[in-house]
Amino acid sequence: MDSDIIIRESAVADDATVGELLVRAYTEQYARKLPEAKPSAARNEDLRNQAEKRATGAVLVAEHERRIVGTVALFPWSGPRSESWIPGAANLRYFAVDAAFRGRGLSGRLLDAAEERARASGATAICLHVRQGAEGVARLYLARGYRRDAAEDLDHRPEVFLEAYALTL
Repeated sequence: MDSDIIIRESAVADDATVGELLVRAYTEQYARKLPEAKPSAARNEDLRNQAEKRATGAVLVAEHERRIVGTVALFPWSGPRSESWIPGAANLRYFAVDAAFRGRGLSGRLLDAAEERARASGATAICLHVRQGAEGVARLYLARGYRRDAAEDLDHRPEVFLEAYALTL
């Protein structure tokens, strides 16, 4: 992995760039791996709404040569954006890596930073959801020790079905 990658907290000046990275990454990934899944206008608006995410949680970014190339958000158990089901658990969401940086270990570095942030905040676990059919993403989490928790899946069909995963800290 590039040693000149910096993982830091997102700032107001990053909002537009982070939002567009999320929209681009989700659109590209869905087109490649889940062609039947098309992000809606409302979903894209939510992906772009970084000010609210920063106000209610922690948005981390990976920066390479002053360019944001990855992001992940972490929300506290009681926060308005949290979908955690384990009391005291943080909720990991809005995870994306620029296409040029995939396969270079950046996902692991972002997850390391988010997991450390959750531990430092006193979280007991991390909960997250993965779109059904996103098998590569699910394998990433399973390899890191997350466990599948089918009882906490979110069924928003016909738009989306989300599979639940959790990591005890």
